[in-house]
Amino acid sequence: MMWQGLAIGLFSLGIIGFGFFWVIRMEYHLGYLWWPYPLLLGIGIIIGSLFVVDAGWSALLGVTGASFIWGATELKEQAVRADLGWFPRNPNAKPLPPFASLIRKIRAPHL
Repeated sequence: MMWQGLAIGLFSLGIIGFGFFWVIRMEYHLGYLWWPYPLLLGIGIIIGSLFVVDAGWSALLGVTGASFIWGATELKEQAVRADLGWFPRNPNAKPLPPFASLIRKIRAPHL
């Protein structure tokens, strides 16, 4: 019997579920302006998955990278949901990311 497909499916479910958690927490503590950093991390993980010989590990890395890319596109939407009152707003000042002035000039991606 091949359990690899089941393992990849369960891992995918877990990493997608973790994606919801980290998007909410990242927007709460840092703000949506940090979106380029998880995007670049996801792209890096996907590129790294291309060089992994084992198909199972490559698939797991690909799912993880895609989840980070999805999360980067969700940070702006999460800020809107917080503005609507669906999620709590952080009353403290959020730290600005490096290159914040450049990031503000680029529209945040969304799917």
